[in-house]
Amino acid sequence: MAPQFPPPPFVPSKPSVSYIIDCIYQNTYVWLRNGDQFWFYPTRVEYGEVSGYRWNGAFWQFYGIDPRFIDAVACPPVPTLY
Repeated sequence: MAPQFPPPPFVPSKPSVSYIIDCIYQNTYVWLRNGDQFWFYPTRVEYGEVSGYRWNGAFWQFYGIDPRFIDAVACPPVPTLY
């Protein structure tokens, strides 16, 4: 289910090392290898696919992407390791 509220109004700093699995079910800022960046709410992480909801500036929209295209992610405050 998509989040009920918009993402935070700031862009977090880009980490040098990050893992999308640490950010599941959290507001996550994503930097892609092609230079695009956006807020994302991941709900599923599998081999070859990350899916969830991407903030388009007005509402959350379902979105899926190949994790090889992701350069870095940040889910403030700080993801916890399991």
